[in-house]
Amino acid sequence: MSRRRFLLATRSEGKLRELREIFSEFGVEAVDLATIGIPETARENHLEEFETFEENALAKARYFFEVSGGIPTFGDDSGMCVDALGGEPGVYSRRWSGREDLERAALDAANNAKLTTRMREARAEQGDRFTDAGRYVSVAAFKDATGELTRRGEIEGRVIESPRGTGGFGYDPYFEAPELGGTFAESSIKNTAAGSHRARAFRSLLAALRAEGRLE
Repeated sequence: MSRRRFLLATRSEGKLRELREIFSEFGVEAVDLATIGIPETARENHLEEFETFEENALAKARYFFEVSGGIPTFGDDSGMCVDALGGEPGVYSRRWSGREDLERAALDAANNAKLTTRMREARAEQGDRFTDAGRYVSVAAFKDATGELTRRGEIEGRVIESPRGTGGFGYDPYFEAPELGGTFAESSIKNTAAGSHRARAFRSLLAALRAEGRLE
């Protein structure tokens, strides 16, 4: 069992539910931002302004490592990359709709409305060349006093026309992954924690940190 305390730098309840399953498997004690009383600020909305998932994940890990007073910190960045849209929304997944006034469920709805519109347009424009294939991508990052480390995870799937499932968050009702047996929104937390893009990234990162002796 890990003797150190770690910080999960996210305010997303959906992510926290999934990640707690994974950290528990590794015997790692992880707290979230609300638990240790780090107030939400406008600065957080400008951490993910880079062009790669790796840079965004590290930006979050670095920022919250500092504001927490040096608690070893995990951050992540993830998104959906759709072939027919040239890889969009990619690193812009969270704010793709451009609705800076919205948060959480309302923001998810705006993003998904843009997704369905863009997919209809792409289908009409591309004809026989159209594909609904895409992938969820996640990069998990770690920052402590000795250094930084990242690991990447992906899962292939397709974008569907009508949402299915009531779980998950973000684009989950519209992203079907054969390995999960349905959409992310139809998948249980245990099932998602076993095989999602985020699970793959964090398991790889935790295993690498354990091999280096940085979890004890």
